[in-house]
Amino acid sequence: GNMEPKILIPVDDSPTAHATIDAVIALKNRFPKKITLLYVINKEQLAYRMIPDFQVEMVKENAQKAGKILLDRYLLKLTEAGFEPETILKTGSPREVITDIANEDGFTLLVIGRHEGGGEIRDVLFGSVANFVLHNVRCPVLLF
Repeated sequence: GNMEPKILIPVDDSPTAHATIDAVIALKNRFPKKITLLYVINKEQLAYRMIPDFQVEMVKENAQKAGKILLDRYLLKLTEAGFEPETILKTGSPREVITDIANEDGFTLLVIGRHEGGGEIRDVLFGSVANFVLHNVRCPVLLF
């Protein structure tokens, strides 16, 4: 079988996620060419605003578009650095989606950034999410 490790890197648009991708690029000789980026559209944040029913689809579509644009930007950067990235775009609770994909799709390593310092409420992926994921994924976790 193919012994190439499967590496999952959850990203969002936070400074932490950008720094994590930069760190992976800086260490590219230590990583396989093929890596998978995962962006989770946070379902809770979508439902957070009181949205009239007729606008819900539009809000969902906009979130999908924004997620795709973000992934494409990371994709371009990683491709230019010599990686062969794949992307996954999902909607749900980030902590649960990240954990499920890591566990069910046979990933051998999860790479996640730690948010240094506090204060940025919206840098949510790398606070409580990182903690939850650390305790719930079966594969090793590399923290940047």
